[in-house]
Amino acid sequence: MKIAKRILLGLLGAVLLLLIVAATRPAGFRVVRSATLAATPAALFEQVNNHHKFVVWNPFMKLDPNVKNTFTGPESGVGAVCSWEGNSDIGAGSCTIIESKPGELVRCRMDWIRPMAGTSTVDFTFKPEGEKTVVTWAMYGENGFLGKLVSLFLDTDAMCGPQFEKGLAELGKIAAATSAPR
Repeated sequence: MKIAKRILLGLLGAVLLLLIVAATRPAGFRVVRSATLAATPAALFEQVNNHHKFVVWNPFMKLDPNVKNTFTGPESGVGAVCSWEGNSDIGAGSCTIIESKPGELVRCRMDWIRPMAGTSTVDFTFKPEGEKTVVTWAMYGENGFLGKLVSLFLDTDAMCGPQFEKGLAELGKIAAATSAPR
């Protein structure tokens, strides 16, 4: 009985330590990727500022071929909303464009329902560089306690960063093809 009690106390101590470590982790998170793309800021902006176009090249939507997207609000720009309901790879939530500066910035509020509820901000910025444009895709926000606990085991940058890179590459291809002279 003494051994079982010691094991139980050891497990409780380990759980308590884990909870303390999680509680003291920084709340903020940020994932950022940039790519220099052969398209104008205007052509790239057009692909990001319209959810109907965004879902075509968004790599997260490709994780579930049966994802259900619902579009509400205006066709593009501030107030445009895309809600999604998908498998466990992409979960469910919505993306609302909250700021839109042609050829410069598209800012969105991401409201996650599952796999874990939360809110984050996503920025797409466009900076001309000669004949090309540097596009930066950033996601940032604050984790609550559950998010801090999960971050001990899952790295947001490792999960999202490679998808951002794929998306930026696909965005470059689509924008270059749609803005190429015909």
